[in-house]
Amino acid sequence: MNPEPAPGWVGTQQSNGESRLGFGRGFAVGWRSDDVTKQTGAITPEHFMSTKTILEVCVDSVESALTAATGGADRIELCQDLCEGGLTPSAGLLAVVRERVKIPIAVMIRPRGADFCYSAAEFEVMRRDLQSAKQAGADMIVLGLLAPNGFIDVARTRELLALARPLPVTFHRAFDMVRDAAAALEELIELGVERVLTSGLERTVIEGLDNIVALMKQARERTIVVPGGGITERNLPKILAVTGAREFHVSASAPQESTMTFRNPRVAMGRTFGPAEYSFPRASAERVQAFRALAP
Repeated sequence: MNPEPAPGWVGTQQSNGESRLGFGRGFAVGWRSDDVTKQTGAITPEHFMSTKTILEVCVDSVESALTAATGGADRIELCQDLCEGGLTPSAGLLAVVRERVKIPIAVMIRPRGADFCYSAAEFEVMRRDLQSAKQAGADMIVLGLLAPNGFIDVARTRELLALARPLPVTFHRAFDMVRDAAAALEELIELGVERVLTSGLERTVIEGLDNIVALMKQARERTIVVPGGGITERNLPKILAVTGAREFHVSASAPQESTMTFRNPRVAMGRTFGPAEYSFPRASAERVQAFRALAP
């Protein structure tokens, strides 16, 4: 039987049934520690003793990956379609990024947008995508699966973890949609997940700061809690000071104007209710460098 929510934790549903969280544009990034962790999937004591802060930048293009790497990122989280919160990157995108980027690549395994409760067919897609990512040179796997009742889908998560090994695994911000954060964290620790990416069950890290601090205390070096979601150059110093986090996750993006000179104003390709048709987010060299300077 699933335990009741722990005292002091606020669930992801408000009294009116509406979720406080969304996973469209602005979905945050992930993180990595060192070569030992990359090779073994283990959390080493050195990670918690290190004075270096790990900067992970979430990207969905070759250009953004290169910008993040040259700007000082320690790791990239590679996705497709950040407008949907980040989906599994195509084989071609991963191959080209792997050829051109030398820093570690954490590969997202997410077959579609919206929630994290997947059908049998979607789960099989995740299995195959994960195997393909390993073969293509991924350094880390990023995933998240929930049961219909809002708890971790333990059986399927365990199966994907076994497929991912020896690579380390991050459980992404599906964690922010769980019914009981304390219980979910214990389940992920027991499963052996190396990192948990979270905004503290709120829309942004700043709003969920108290919950993140509680999660980090609960984790006690058994897993790495990575703040991510709405982190900016302005609020990062406070987030690091309050949480003591050694890793953090950002998009560091800025609008990129399309190079199209002819534009048909009568047609939109899937962005009628979303961002402008002729503008898209791309990692900003200035923002990556700013984050790096704030967290040396």
